[in-house]
Amino acid sequence: MTISPLEYSAASHPGLLRDNNEDCFLSRPEHGLWLVADGMGGHEAGEVASAIVRDTIERETQDNPNISLLDSIQHAHSSILTSAARGIGAPGMGSTVVALKSNSEKYQVAWVGDSRAYLWTPTREGGRLEQLSVDHSYVQMLVETGVIRPEDAEFHPEKNIITQCLGMQELAQVRVDVVEHEWQKDQWILLCSDGLTDEVSDKTIAQILCESQDCLAAVDQLLHAALTSGGRDNITLQIIESPLRDNFARKGLWQWVPYLTGKPGTDAWIFGTALASLLGLLVYVVHF
Repeated sequence: MTISPLEYSAASHPGLLRDNNEDCFLSRPEHGLWLVADGMGGHEAGEVASAIVRDTIERETQDNPNISLLDSIQHAHSSILTSAARGIGAPGMGSTVVALKSNSEKYQVAWVGDSRAYLWTPTREGGRLEQLSVDHSYVQMLVETGVIRPEDAEFHPEKNIITQCLGMQELAQVRVDVVEHEWQKDQWILLCSDGLTDEVSDKTIAQILCESQDCLAAVDQLLHAALTSGGRDNITLQIIESPLRDNFARKGLWQWVPYLTGKPGTDAWIFGTALASLLGLLVYVVHF
C-alpha cells in the first residue's frame, strides 16, 4: 500500500431544461480542499450566491490553512447576506454547500443544505456506498420524526424543500454539520448537488462506482446517467480518491478485467477462461 497525492475528477452541467448553471465547484488539491455549491434565487442570483460560497471558502483557506470548515462556511453565509444588502446578486439568494478537507490520513466533510457527500469503499463483494451527509430538508425531518419511512423520502413531492441554506435571511448563523474519519485504502468520496441524486438512485450510483476503473470514468458515467434520466436540474459532482491505495488496485492489468460478479478474483478467472477458449477456437479455425 502506498500514500499518494489525492486524485480527483469533477464535472458540472446545466442540465437539459435550464439555460444557466447555478451550481459551482472548487478543487484545490494543494490545499486539500474540495466543495460543491448549489445556488438558489434565480438567474444572476443563484450563480452569485454559489460563487460567493466558493470564493469565500477558498480565500480563507489560502489565507489561513488552519481555519476549520465550520468557520469558513459560517463566513460564507455572512458574505452572502452582506453582498445581498449591498445590491450584489439579489435579496433572498442562497446556496447549499458540501465540502471536503483532507490530508494524507484523515478527512472532514461539512455541509449545509441538501448537497451530499457519499463514501465508496471497495469490498470483496464489489463495494459499499454510504451517505456521509444528512440532508437539511423538510423530508429528512419527516423521516427523523417517524412521520414517513426512509424508503418513501425519495418519492415525496416536497423532497426538495430545504430547512436551511447559506444566505437564509432568518438565520444569523447556520447549523453546519460535520463528520470526520480516517481514510481507508482505495476509498472514494463523492460530492454532488441534488441534480445528481434527484435523477440517479443510490443503487445506480453504487453500481457505476463499482464498475468504474478510475474517478474520471466514474464522474463521466454518473453525469451521463443523470442526463439520461432527465437532467431536470443543474448537475455538479466530483470524486476524490483516498491517498491510501494498493499498488494494483484499479491499475495495470486489472483495468482490463470486466465487471461480472463484483469479485475481482472470480471476474479474472471467468475472463481468463473465456479468453483462452476464444484463442483456442481461433487456433482451431486457422488450422482446419
